[in-house]
Order: sequence, then structure tokens, then C-alpha cells
Amino acid sequence: MAKSLMNSQTKFGTMPVFLTALSTILGAILFLRFGWAVGQVGFFGVLGIIILGHIVTIPTAFAVAEIATNQRVQGGGAYYIISRSFGLNIGGAIGIALFLSQAISVAFYIIAFGEAFEPLINYLNDHYQLGIHDRRWISIPTMAILSVIILIKGANMGMKALYVVVVILLVSLVFFFLGNSPIKPEVVHFHSHVENNLGFFFVFTIIFPAFTGLAAGLGLSGDLKDPKKSIPQGTLWATIAGMLVYIAAAYKFSVSASPEDLVADQLIMQRIALWGPIIPVGLAAASLSSALGSIMVAPRTLQAIGYDDIFPQKKINLWVAKGKKADNEPTNGSLITIIIAFFFVFIGDINFVAQIISMFFMVTYGAICMVSVLEHFAADPAYRPTFRSKWYISMLGAIFSVWIMFKMNAPYAGLSIVIMSMIYWVITHYRKEKRGLNKLFKGVVFQMSRQLQIFAQRADKEDREISWRPFGVCISHDTFKRRSAFDVMRWISYKYGFGTYIHFIKGYLNEDTTQASKDSLKRLINLSHGSKNRVYLDTIISPSYTSAIAQVVQLSGISGKGNNLILFEFSRTEPETLKEILPNYKMMESAGFDVCILDTSYKSFGYKREMHIWIRPDDFENANLMILLGYIILGHPDWKKGIIKIFALFPEQHVEDKHKQLMDLVKDGRLPISPSNIEMVPYIHGKRKDVISSYSQDADLTLIGFRNEMLKGSLEFFEGYHDLGNILFVSANKAKDIE
Repeated sequence: MAKSLMNSQTKFGTMPVFLTALSTILGAILFLRFGWAVGQVGFFGVLGIIILGHIVTIPTAFAVAEIATNQRVQGGGAYYIISRSFGLNIGGAIGIALFLSQAISVAFYIIAFGEAFEPLINYLNDHYQLGIHDRRWISIPTMAILSVIILIKGANMGMKALYVVVVILLVSLVFFFLGNSPIKPEVVHFHSHVENNLGFFFVFTIIFPAFTGLAAGLGLSGDLKDPKKSIPQGTLWATIAGMLVYIAAAYKFSVSASPEDLVADQLIMQRIALWGPIIPVGLAAASLSSALGSIMVAPRTLQAIGYDDIFPQKKINLWVAKGKKADNEPTNGSLITIIIAFFFVFIGDINFVAQIISMFFMVTYGAICMVSVLEHFAADPAYRPTFRSKWYISMLGAIFSVWIMFKMNAPYAGLSIVIMSMIYWVITHYRKEKRGLNKLFKGVVFQMSRQLQIFAQRADKEDREISWRPFGVCISHDTFKRRSAFDVMRWISYKYGFGTYIHFIKGYLNEDTTQASKDSLKRLINLSHGSKNRVYLDTIISPSYTSAIAQVVQLSGISGKGNNLILFEFSRTEPETLKEILPNYKMMESAGFDVCILDTSYKSFGYKREMHIWIRPDDFENANLMILLGYIILGHPDWKKGIIKIFALFPEQHVEDKHKQLMDLVKDGRLPISPSNIEMVPYIHGKRKDVISSYSQDADLTLIGFRNEMLKGSLEFFEGYHDLGNILFVSANKAKDIE
């Protein structure tokens, strides 16, 4: 961040983080809805809700502790942690959703605060006939008073008030647990619940906001002396302490009242407690403390979003990020939070608000857990947390977050994801330079690739020809003149094989050639965009073509195995390149490479409709390789309408036997070649090129085999095919089996 989000005056320790989180966890839900939940799903059902909720919150607490100890955490809490790991684009999308959930939480707790006055309102209505039935007579003025406190005094006043309400909260809980209920059921059944009860996940949706206190503690990150210490300790201890209290409370409710009583009276705690009047006071304190926590956290999240220039307009970002000069108190962020909170306080439906909060918090927690998982697998040296969680714990939290979202309310879950996706799209559209998500995924892909390559190398067998596939490499210095060789590598590596294309730069390695290499690679990558391309691109600098080939044949392929096929190319109008290729044939043959030489013509690959394979009696060992290459190339979408035709040149006395042999080969190898596309052509000595030219002049690609002894140190074998399209000359190092 260009500017600091740290509060220069107020510096809290670990205790405010713990108290803010714990007071939110042990808040309004415990007093108003937890007994109702026990009545709806029974003790064991509520125990399941607690366990399921903490399957998400505990991994999140561990992930937060880990990420917080990796970097200097500033203001903005959970948003800062996510954005600095996931990048500003995705972090901004989650941050805006998080801010909205925090702002709506203020309304939720203020509505609950109004419910605390139910006994008083009932008393006044009974004795003075005031006719007050709407709790908003309490909640709206309370929201107004709280707004004034926050706008004028800020976090300092809020934290002082927080200590007071936490004491009241703890006292009320002590009276509740010490109470000897006069409405105890005669027989306690821990699995019993009311008839026609609500579903498990609906009840879970209402209860889950109780477990979201850790986010409240994170929001104070900019006001802490040592966030790396306070955030892990405060959030972890608050989460664990809250879970234990909820388990104890579920047991207390189960043994103190019947399911019918628990559902009928939302303030059943005052009938169970040792001194009943303390419960509404405790509820008011819990609601107020949670509201204070949320109203202190939400503006700081929004302020951090403004500092990062997430919004499309700079003026909006500056206005949102603006704080008081003395202590950087986010006054404008507080104003927006108050407006949103007032809107939902006017709605006044606590169950409706709880569902919205649950959904947004579930999205946020899932994202935090996923950050931790990706950081583990990316193995970035810059990621050095002093506290380390386990990747499978974070993975568990992430998976359950997504699953629970859709179990709670599938339409809400889908809508939440759509809204966040739209926010992300807007941020990405206006902030193209602030990518960040790719950094983590690049690290993960790198680590996976490394492991797969090592595994593939160790699993390699001595005889790789048993199940042959092309691990091809192409080297060319005419990359930017002709694209045909690159197209062949695209087709080979699309589905069945692996391909590396290397642009050759002649010269010695120095500063100029290194820069030329980088520029050529960048240009090559740009040119390859838009094509159905799965080829690995690279460059090589070498003083001669021979030395470059010698280096290339020793390179390990991107698959983790060595390459087994090398492709060269030359233009039919400029056959001089062949003079550089052919003298190196023996070297490639000794290295065990299959050699392919592409002869490019002005026809190029035509319409990619017909591929002709020519088999002669003097190079029958190349036949299987040519057929396999034809089948592999045909698997690319460019050749989706293509067919393979096989032409066999044999003396007439061998035609019948060779035809049967080819038919069996195609049938046994399950090759998509129609029997009608296998044609036996009588071999006429000395007329080979004329015969091939007459049959294949309209072919889009022609495959012709050759062997070393056919070359005789001259270019004659490759010349004389003037009327053909592109030709791929193929030489197999060993005969390939088609099974």
C-alpha cells in the first residue's frame, strides 16, 4: 500500500482481538435463537450444527493465523489478508462482499438488541397500554445513538464500551449456567425435538452467524501493536472458547426445558437462569458488543478497499479511504456502514438478515481457506509464516464452505457467487494492471508440473516403444517466415503427444543475443495466441546449426521424459536449409530419435481434408510410424473433416499379401481408416516420384518414409515433388508397434 492503514495513536494488544471475537461469538444468537435451535433439531442436532460450523471456522482461524504471521498485517483485517495473497482483483471482490456482510451484521445485532426489551415492552403494554408492538421503536433510536458514538469518538470509545459489555455478558452467562430451571422435563431425551420441526440446514443458517466472530477480531488489525502475535492468538482462543461454551449451552438447554418450551419462548434463558432479569441485560450487552465490533470493523475494511483503489473512480477511492488526521479513523467508511445498517434495521426481520450474513461469511471463509491451500502448494519462498497450518485442514474448510453454502440455500449461494463474479469483473475491467490471482496458480501449476515430471521420469520403462507416443521437438531459424512446422507441432501435441518448438538464433551467447532471444520468445508467444496450441515455446542461441541440434537432442522434454522425435523444415523454393539438416542425420539417429523433415510449398496444408501416406517395400519399417503420426494429426480440430488414405507401392506379385497385411494392421490397431481408403499401387522402378505426384497432387499433407541409405549425401531424394502440397518425410529409428 502506498499509504499506511495503521492507526498512529491507538495500539491494542491481544485481549481486544480475543474479546471482540468472543463477544461476537457469544452474542445475540446464543440468547435469542440457540434455545430455539435445540428445540427444533434436538441436542444431537445442535451438536452437529456446532461441529459443522467449526469445521469451517477452525480451519479458517488456522489459515488466518498462518497468513497473518507471514506478512505485516495492516488495517482492513480479513480483506487485507485475502488481497495480499489472492491479489487485489479477487481480494477486492471478496472484500466488498465482506464489507457488506459486516455492515449488515450491525443491523442484525441492533435488531437483536431491540428484542432484549421484550419483557419491558410487555410490562409497559400490560400496565400502561402503550400499544408498542414493533421492536423498531427500540432498534432505530439505538442505531442512531451508536452511529453518533462511532462518528464522533471512533474505535477508542468503542473499545472502552466493549470492555464494559463483555463483563455484563459474562455475568449473565454465569447466572444462566448456575440456574436451576423450574421447567425441567421429567425425562431428558437428547434427540427429541418439536413436531413439524424446521430442517437442519435452515436452522444452521440462522445459527451460523454466531460462529463468525473471528472476522470481527481481524478487523482491528490496523489498531494492534503486534498483529502477527495478536491475530493468531486472539482468533484461535476465541474460536475454541466459543465452541466449548456453545456445547455447554446446548446441554444446559436440553436438560432445563422441553423442546416445545424452547421453541415457544425466544427468551427462555431468563426462565432457566439463577436470576432471570440478568438475561435481557446480557442479551442487550451481547447485541450491543457485537454491533460495536461490527461497526468498528466494517469501516476499516471499506477504508482499506479505498486505499487499494479498488473502485472504478479515483474520487470514490479517495473519499472512502479518507480518515481523521489525528488517528486515521475511517469517518466516511463509518457513514456508509451506518446507512446500510439503517436500511436493514428498518426491515427488522432477524431471520432474513441472518441468512444473508451466513451466506456472505461462508463465501469469505471458503476464500481464506483456499488461499491457505494454494499458498501451501505454490511453495513460494516469499511465503514464510511463523505459524503453519496443515494444507488438508484448510482444504477441509474450503470444501465444506462451498458444500454448506448450497445446502443452506442454493439460490442464495448461486446469487452470492454471481454477485461476487460481477464485482470481480468490474474490478478487473477497470484495474487491468492489478492482476494477482495468477501468481498463486502459477506457483501451484509449477509445483504440480515438477512432481509429475519427476514421477514420469522414475516410472519410465527401458522399452518406451511398447506404448509409443510422440515427445517431439522442432528447431528452426525460419520461425517468422513460415508457420508450417509450428502447425505440425501443434497437431502432434494437441491430444496424444508433447511438443516443444525452439527458435534457433545463430551467434554466441552475449547481452545482445540474450535480448534478441527474449524478444523472439515474446513475439513467438504472441503469435501463438488464438491457435489451439499446447506447444511449449523456447529459443536457443548457438554458434552453428549443428551445435544447436546437439544441445536440443540432449534436452529433457516438458513431459519429464526425454524427447523421441525431432522435426525440421525447409522451403521447397529454398532447399539450402536441407544442407544444414542432412549432415546431422547420423547424430540424431545415434541419439535414438525419429526424424521428420517438413517440405513446405506454396500450397501449404490446403483445406486439411486429405492426408496421404505412402508405403514402399524399401522403407516398410517407417509405415507404422507414419500411420500413427497421421492418426495423431487427425485428432486436432483443424483436421476434424480430414481423412487418411494409404497408398502402398509394391510389385504386383506381392500386392495381395501386403494388402491383407495393411488391412489387418488397421483393424487390429483400431485406426479410423476406411478399407476403401487403402489402395495398392503397382511399383514401377524409377517412377516412384511420378506415381506419388500423380496420386497425391491434391492431398493437403503427404507422408513419405525414408532411410539413411537412401540419402547418399545428396538432396535428390527430397526433390522432384513440384506439384504436391506440404510433404512430411519420416524416418523411424525403430519400427513401431500398433496394438
